[in-house]
Amino acid sequence: MDHVHSEPPRSPAPAPPVTAGPGAGGLPFSNAGGGAAGNPAAHRRGSPWGGRSGLNGRQRGAGRIVGTQKEAVRDWKYMDRYPPIAEHGLIGDLQTSALVSSQGVVDWFAAPRFDSPSIFAALLDHDRGGFFRLAPDDPDCSCRQLYYPDTAVLVTRFMSPDGVGEVLDWMPPERTGVPTDRHTLVRAVRAVRGTVRFAMECRPRFDYGRASHELDLRPGGAVFRSPRIAAHLQTDFPVTRDGQDAVGEVVLNVGESAVAVFTVCGADGPAPPEPTAETVMEQLGEVIDFWQLWVRTSHYRGRWPDMVNRSAITLKLLTYAPSGAPVAAATMGLPEQVGGERNWDYRYTWIRDGSLSVRALLDLGFVDEAIAFTHWLGDRLREDNGEEALRIMYRVDGEPLLTEEFLTHFEGYRGSYPVRLGNAAAGQLQLDIYGEALYALSEGREVGVQAGYRGWQVVARTLDWLVDHWDRPDEGIWETRGGRQDFTYSRVMCWAAFDRGLRLASELSRPADTARWTFARDAILEQVMERGWDESEQAFVQHYDGGVLDASLLLMPRVGFLAPKDPGWLTTLDAMDRTLVSDSLVYRYDPAASPDGLRGSEGTFSLCTFLYVDALARAGRLRTARYTFEKMLTYANHVGLFAEEIGPTGEQLGNFPQAFTHLSLITAARTLDDALDRARARERG
Repeated sequence: MDHVHSEPPRSPAPAPPVTAGPGAGGLPFSNAGGGAAGNPAAHRRGSPWGGRSGLNGRQRGAGRIVGTQKEAVRDWKYMDRYPPIAEHGLIGDLQTSALVSSQGVVDWFAAPRFDSPSIFAALLDHDRGGFFRLAPDDPDCSCRQLYYPDTAVLVTRFMSPDGVGEVLDWMPPERTGVPTDRHTLVRAVRAVRGTVRFAMECRPRFDYGRASHELDLRPGGAVFRSPRIAAHLQTDFPVTRDGQDAVGEVVLNVGESAVAVFTVCGADGPAPPEPTAETVMEQLGEVIDFWQLWVRTSHYRGRWPDMVNRSAITLKLLTYAPSGAPVAAATMGLPEQVGGERNWDYRYTWIRDGSLSVRALLDLGFVDEAIAFTHWLGDRLREDNGEEALRIMYRVDGEPLLTEEFLTHFEGYRGSYPVRLGNAAAGQLQLDIYGEALYALSEGREVGVQAGYRGWQVVARTLDWLVDHWDRPDEGIWETRGGRQDFTYSRVMCWAAFDRGLRLASELSRPADTARWTFARDAILEQVMERGWDESEQAFVQHYDGGVLDASLLLMPRVGFLAPKDPGWLTTLDAMDRTLVSDSLVYRYDPAASPDGLRGSEGTFSLCTFLYVDALARAGRLRTARYTFEKMLTYANHVGLFAEEIGPTGEQLGNFPQAFTHLSLITAARTLDDALDRARARERG
């Protein structure tokens, strides 16, 4: 999702002053008020893991044990300034989300929405961004991080010769569907074996580190007050002041536990109720029930349930429940190349990503989520979008204004500068979105979602407009800066728009200018077959003026433009394998052959690898498809999440986790499962 931008300033400007004390860099804590001897009430036995929740080693109704989950093990040295992007898990409450590193650090959290200003953003600037650390201060510790099965409850386990401790992180889901400015992050700790000394540092930096705050220390925690937001920290162990930040320490013996609850709300919002051991334990059980019951509604019964379920949970975590709009990723500014300039803000809703998610959700049986997005999409089509009938991206509430600016005081992840806030690609022309939008609306028809008469008039008006506007150069799906081109994928998706519109008009018996739509559909097909085909490559290519291969065209058989075993398509697959595939991983295109106007290089696109699997399976190349799919799964991080790209040494790059990657994983799994099942049935006669 690269895009147009102005030339960034060359070096970060000094950060605005933040009132922090001498310990802001993470200095060791004193023992004041900490430890079991100083505060016995902080260590209530059996909570929040005992009793009904069964987190003392017995799983709550999932039929598997936690130890079967994929885990990450790494050396522990307190806290990395910039941990690897992949060394994180995602938690959220269906309106916003947070990243927790495998070292027990919340280093990304924005509220009250995904696209709101950050409160913790150490991933983008360790010194200025803010973080919330809760972990042992023990250089001999190793750590493992995993999800409690089929939930968004994250478990980070710390092991040392002196003991084993755990941190559980979760956010209670906002189930009302009503936007709220109050969001809660719960961090519960316990000692599993021996004795564990946990240290806490809560160092928020409001408004991307641009707003100062004041600390009000009080019994049972602290309140951080900034001009627009208040954050309440509630603990059952003592905390002390470190400048305008709060620090603390608690020593737990085996079976003892403690809790730290961080709640944000409006500046004048009332304080949250004081958490107790009983309420925290009860809430944890409810959160586990919420996620596991939701996952059990899935229709998926294929070969890869753990990865498909994790991808489904991730998509739900990245969807803003009040509107049904998914964001492209939870983060902003994480680089496609460390030290490079390809650092975008992905906390918005792309028409393309959201529309293609409808098929993935319906495949799994998550009808409510699919319907919610189609309603959101219909609202966007009804709006006045200026000269175009639809914009390429919006905020989660439908607001189209996404002005891009540089956070000049942030150094960027490992020096990857600039850090961009907002997204200038919102003003680009990308004609493929009309195909994806009509694709989503037609897929919704399967479950009884259909436009009323006035809604159909909006669809018909959009296609009438597209008849006169499809044949134009645009920036294309990858949002390049190399200038507008006649991109083949954009034409293919315009064909899909007319094709799906004609189907809907027939199935719904709705009035439409079907003659003009049919003429446009057929004209596009003939144009692509003539001008989008490169004879020397024996392949369909990126745009009409060159022989560059492009992985976006892997969607051609999926939308029905070509049969999956069409000879021209099979030779296109062969050409992509020669040019874009590296050890089963797929590049989206070759920037050297088709300059995109941006400095630096990029890794393979995880989305494209899963699209490749889908196309291979449809073409009957099942051995290669399964090998590619299962090898790609090994590049997931320790809790099954994917960023946008895989770098040259196997590292995850780009914003994290990326919704498009996870929805394409689901689609590829379903397509491959179906193809393998059909092949097995044929073998059995």
